[in-house]
Amino acid sequence: MQHRVTHRDSKTMAAAAAPPPDPNPSASSIFSQKASRLPDDTVFYAIFPDSSLTSSTTTASLQSLHLQILQTLTPLTADYIWQHEPFSLSLSTLPKPSCLCSADRHLPHLHGKLRVADNFEDEWFTVFLLFHISSTFRDLSIRVWDSDGEFLLIEAAYHLPRWLNPQNSLNRVFIRQGQLHIVPKARIPNPTLTDSLNFIVNFGQEAIAAEPVQLAVKNRILEYPEKARRNMHVVRVRVPAAVAQVLSQEPCLIALAVEGFYDRDIDTMKYAAKMERFLSRGREEELVCVSVKMSRAMYAQLVQQAFQAPKCYPMPNRSEDGAAFMEAELGMKIACGMEMMYQQRRKEGLEGKGSSWEAFKETLERSGYFEGLLPGSKEYQRLMQNAEVYYRSSALFSRASEMMSAPVRRIDEILALPNSADNFRGREVPPSDDDSWLYNGEDELNSELLERQKEMEHYDSKKKKKKKSKEQDDAGPSSSSNVDGFNPGDIAKTMQAFVQKMSSYEGAEVPESRNLKEVDFDADRFYKDLESIMKFEGNEDAPSDDDNEEGSSSDLDFDESEDESEDGEDTFMHSYSDALNEELKSTTLKKSFVRADEQAPKKDEGTSHATEDMEEDFTPVDVDVNLVKSLLDSFSSQQGLPGPASNLLGLMGLQLPQGDNKDK
Repeated sequence: MQHRVTHRDSKTMAAAAAPPPDPNPSASSIFSQKASRLPDDTVFYAIFPDSSLTSSTTTASLQSLHLQILQTLTPLTADYIWQHEPFSLSLSTLPKPSCLCSADRHLPHLHGKLRVADNFEDEWFTVFLLFHISSTFRDLSIRVWDSDGEFLLIEAAYHLPRWLNPQNSLNRVFIRQGQLHIVPKARIPNPTLTDSLNFIVNFGQEAIAAEPVQLAVKNRILEYPEKARRNMHVVRVRVPAAVAQVLSQEPCLIALAVEGFYDRDIDTMKYAAKMERFLSRGREEELVCVSVKMSRAMYAQLVQQAFQAPKCYPMPNRSEDGAAFMEAELGMKIACGMEMMYQQRRKEGLEGKGSSWEAFKETLERSGYFEGLLPGSKEYQRLMQNAEVYYRSSALFSRASEMMSAPVRRIDEILALPNSADNFRGREVPPSDDDSWLYNGEDELNSELLERQKEMEHYDSKKKKKKKSKEQDDAGPSSSSNVDGFNPGDIAKTMQAFVQKMSSYEGAEVPESRNLKEVDFDADRFYKDLESIMKFEGNEDAPSDDDNEEGSSSDLDFDESEDESEDGEDTFMHSYSDALNEELKSTTLKKSFVRADEQAPKKDEGTSHATEDMEEDFTPVDVDVNLVKSLLDSFSSQQGLPGPASNLLGLMGLQLPQGDNKDK
């Protein structure tokens, strides 16, 4: 039964086939940290010639620039095997909804992307190539980013200016003339891409990043291109003649073969079980010895996975020749990966699906095309068939089919030529490279972690020094953090200043950094209410109203002149003082204080006989010495742990010397 694509379906799918317009390009650009659904394993880059700002860039000039750049890079990339796809550039001369490299205003430029997956050496080799381009062509400004955003800034995170963060880094970071440029916030608070490009063209010196930032990034690419060559691994393998022929003509196809093997699933393994394309004679096929170059990451992906050879594959006997078996086993994985990749791409090329179809289907789901239907239901399947019909008639289908089929067509072209095992006999094949790096990677990892640790410690040290300097400036001379110059007299002086400091009902004043909530408090009202309560309680306890009529509130009167004028209050205080002093005489309290050396002059103050006796028996107490002694004893009892003494002294800006507190 044929299904007709309805007008509603056609309209919805047409909107899905073309990327939807962006209502706020500057915020959702792929330059942005908030860009949605950026591939996690892909690096993006864009090259803007200065002429693009003046609308004088033509397609012909961009094509010429493109060829010059590729010619410059060829000596650096000719022998390099990329993990998934090679470094490439394409032209962007007309506004395209799918091109967000210059979202605010279309600027003619060159752009590209590179999938790196597990081999991050590809990403940093790409950064090296972009710096090389900027050094060779002085009138270019280059952007590079990935799903993490401005990953060059991440590399230099410990050296960035404080104002720079992921939220305001959009359209600020460029590579130009071999230097990293950061558009300063003070000059352009919210730059568009055009604003930033104009700024670094006209005021480039102001945008050049600080030397520590430059070094952090350049040290990461310092060893390239030599490091890129060291990242290659040459291995001797035994493979069918068809596989050897393909790899001899197109060495880069090893990347697709390894990807096919490493990402295999149940469906693709069915192709490996038959080996129809690369093992036409089955177990009678002769294996030839060849040398294959790949990245270290590819080699690790092949070696570290156990894989049983298909029954149709001609594996040698392990017991007869262990070395030949190891070479054949590795070659078997390459051959099976080549078969799975070939058959899968041929299938997807005919269907024109692949990643483009998945993206198209995802867009349909977001637009509500399936109306919340369950996958597999009858209505869902009807809508899916309509979507497939529409997709086949779209430009996405032809582009996806062309991309997926390209390796298949190239392999068919190579295998259409005469080839046999005789072509590879008698050749001298060098031995495999030493792969001890695969098993001794712990040392390299520890070395890298140590470098990161040193960088972090250096950053923390600088941060602590700045903080300590700021604290010294804020606290003043009495709060010096130099414990070697610690003066116990500072404790007494600071405590006196603390006590004499005028405080309010909110309590003692503390540093401004502490956030104290404001309290709505009417002090006068509080005192009046408290006085009335105390009056009431006093009246209940008094034996008669007459005795308390005048003196009931004298103890709660806050006017000192009025207190002194009342004889009852004066008499009570003298009597209370005599009783208190008599009681203290019978205790050991006087022995707990440090007293002054000299005898205090006697004063004829007050009428209390007990007070006169106290002055005769007691020498004056040295308040400052007792204060310091009490605080030091309390601090010593903390044994280095947090406690009231250290907290109180810290609140006043004092730091006591650390050490064995018990011995103090």
